[in-house]
Amino acid sequence: MGRLSRRTFAMAALSTLASTAATGSATATGATAADTGRAPVAAGRPRAVTEMRGVWLATVANRDWPSRPGLTAAQQRTELIAHLDTAVRDRLNTVIFQVRPTADAFWPSPYEPWSQYLTGTQGVAPGWDPLKTAVEEAHVRGLQLHAWFNPYRVANTTDLTKLVASHPARRHPDWVVPYGGKLYYNPGLPQVRLFVENAILDAVRKYPVDAVHFDDYFYPYPVAGQTFDDDAAYDKYGGGFTDRAAWRRDNIDKLIRETAARIGRTRPGTRFGISPFGVWRNAATDPRGSDTTAGVQTYDDLCADTRKWVREGWIDYIVPQLYWNIGFAPADYAKLLPWWAAVARGSRTRLYAGEALYKAGDPAQPAAWRDPAELSRHLTLAHRWPEVGGHVFFAARDVAVDPAGAMARVVADHYGQPARAPR
Repeated sequence: MGRLSRRTFAMAALSTLASTAATGSATATGATAADTGRAPVAAGRPRAVTEMRGVWLATVANRDWPSRPGLTAAQQRTELIAHLDTAVRDRLNTVIFQVRPTADAFWPSPYEPWSQYLTGTQGVAPGWDPLKTAVEEAHVRGLQLHAWFNPYRVANTTDLTKLVASHPARRHPDWVVPYGGKLYYNPGLPQVRLFVENAILDAVRKYPVDAVHFDDYFYPYPVAGQTFDDDAAYDKYGGGFTDRAAWRRDNIDKLIRETAARIGRTRPGTRFGISPFGVWRNAATDPRGSDTTAGVQTYDDLCADTRKWVREGWIDYIVPQLYWNIGFAPADYAKLLPWWAAVARGSRTRLYAGEALYKAGDPAQPAAWRDPAELSRHLTLAHRWPEVGGHVFFAARDVAVDPAGAMARVVADHYGQPARAPR
């Protein structure tokens, strides 16, 4: 997640947006941009509201939790509970908890090792079960807990020997492709797809998670001058496809369809959601695409036909990462939101907007992000499209600290009363 903070968009120059947008801000509580507190719940019996109010809780590289590897079990648990309590404070209703960031596990898995982000050493048990605790404590607080899995990322290094000796990637080095300084499982191998699904379904079988969640990593983001070497897999399994890109997209389609079906068989009622990069294709590439000039297109570069998954109803919800401000010329939030609403219209797939809280107040971002009301304007704008069923914020650390007061503004303007999470 946090796409634009972790990779550079090859796009046209920024356009600067004035700090106020034509849509304005629905300040129902009378709060100002300087407010940093949380508005009280409205008195009396609140009107019943159902909408997604989510937060991503990222564990890769200790982004949000644990604050550092090697904390005691009690310290880790205290920090985790604090994030859940913060979600309740801000009247959120869903926590999307990253439990498999790099082909590892935040629960005792028979398939993959304990994550290094817990103890500092891959394969070492932390002395407790974080996923079990997260599910139980979230549910006690009235929160949904969505288990977030990264399907193919193996390691943020290309050195296999840095993985624990029992790691599946070391037992099956033919499954792995080095690319861009990292290791990935090869999506073109049927045995890899089966293994990934099995690893994920183990958590679904053991814990009453409310949903399974994938992020935007399918085939890896392109790295200039490098080639993802899947020649052998393409030679063996790519017959009948017009080109390699079509074969790669079919590999990801199979992962999505099979995972959805297996979730339904394993724990009926558990949903399946995906949060892809926010641009499917630019209109200049495909007339069905969005009015954008993004340097990355999910369909072409990640071989993920996210639009198809929605239109075909393969997934229960989609959270495109619309991590740009209103008026940002290459990828304007105000243009992408209605594009996604049109894609979701008439489908069974629910649409929620992924929001870049982490950009608020960052001086390295376009000037619009230095206005604490920018995110609040996103929610105001979304009210125009009934297909938009809520928002998810990246990420938990930013919700907790909220240095620019942007989350406080969202809460004051839009979350004056609690809301039920969609089911």
